[in-house]
Amino acid sequence: MSNLLGAAALSKGMKSGLTRPLPRTRPGGLSVYLARRPAARLSILAMICCLAQAGIAQALEVVHKGDVVVVPLHGEISPSLLMFLRRAEKVAESNGASAIIFEMNTYGGRLDAAEEITSALNHATVPTYTFINSNAGSAGSLIALATQHIYMAPVSAIGAAAPVLPTGEDLPLTEREKTISYWTALIRSSAIKNGHNPDVGEAFMNKDKEVKIGDRVIHPKGTVLTLSAQEATEKFNGKPLLADGIAESIVDLMQKAGLKGHWVSLDPTGFEQLAFWITALAPLLLLGGIIGAYLEFKIPGASLPGIISAICFALFFLGHYFAGLAGWEVVGLFVLGMALVIIEILFFAHSTIVFGVVGVFLMLASLLWAMIDRYPGETFFPTGRMLAMPLLNLFLAIAAAAIGIVLLARYLPRTSIYRRFALITSNPSGPSLAGAPR
Repeated sequence: MSNLLGAAALSKGMKSGLTRPLPRTRPGGLSVYLARRPAARLSILAMICCLAQAGIAQALEVVHKGDVVVVPLHGEISPSLLMFLRRAEKVAESNGASAIIFEMNTYGGRLDAAEEITSALNHATVPTYTFINSNAGSAGSLIALATQHIYMAPVSAIGAAAPVLPTGEDLPLTEREKTISYWTALIRSSAIKNGHNPDVGEAFMNKDKEVKIGDRVIHPKGTVLTLSAQEATEKFNGKPLLADGIAESIVDLMQKAGLKGHWVSLDPTGFEQLAFWITALAPLLLLGGIIGAYLEFKIPGASLPGIISAICFALFFLGHYFAGLAGWEVVGLFVLGMALVIIEILFFAHSTIVFGVVGVFLMLASLLWAMIDRYPGETFFPTGRMLAMPLLNLFLAIAAAAIGIVLLARYLPRTSIYRRFALITSNPSGPSLAGAPR
């Protein structure tokens, strides 16, 4: 808007015979800074391109149709591991992999992350295998039950999934009963879906569960169940207790399971670790982007808010891209919306609001779309559960930005920073034009 007023003032000033335009606020900001300093513009663009190319090189793996995808599942079960496994599953399904093998070595971790991982694995459209290479403790055993086949290394163990506090202490009685009741139902349903013994899965968590096959008691009450490789593969009535067999390595597993083709290992990238923090801080990045854009238009000549806004939006989209939530199409939608808003401001500010409204709608839609987690084969329109968290993040960001803009509009003009920029940009050099007709 300030750009349009300045152009109008310049036009009126020239028609009245003045050799110098009337006092106006000089348009400035990031665009002027970059236009006057091509080196800065090139360096910023080069930095963004290098980061994007480096991230893409790490995030993309070559998986061909019929390949067996091997996914390492090591360390603590955490939200960052969830992001990696989700991306690996999407890559395998999208490229037509024949199977996914999760090479597991974990002592457990967070139950909430384990719940999300089991949900993702239970929705997999390709055969899933777990190769327990040493340990599948606690939450790891629950994840293994969400795969269709389990193989174990000769020296390995699975089980002991009783819930405890982060400090290692037992849960309070009421909370423990609620947690075990919920997870027992979840474990049993997951085990049944994937062809495992549900009593074994329940005994991993509930020490009051007895495992009995026929007249033989496999595990009595009193302790949570933990199985060695030999115990898990012991057969009863021609069917193993839990694991399909013992394998020395991934290659040995593929031979025993009859899996053909090449195997491709997918490893987590450093960007996926960064993506966890970026997606967790999505509302703050959106808040910084909106506030920075507002200050860029409010304080002409101050390029720092525009740079901060661009960095916040770039980190937002890059983080969700590397987390496997968004593609480059959402960035294109956001840029298109921004272009329509700029067209509205520069050319149609006094005649129509169609371009501005459509532009704002496209920008908000792209921000929401970037946060929606959609798996291959799901419908284009997201469900209510898929929209819940993205809508909450977007609402928090917009609400906080609205409050911030109101406060800035009231108190910013009183600050020395605003007055400094206003004086610099509103007093052109040359003779005074006091008393000139306006």
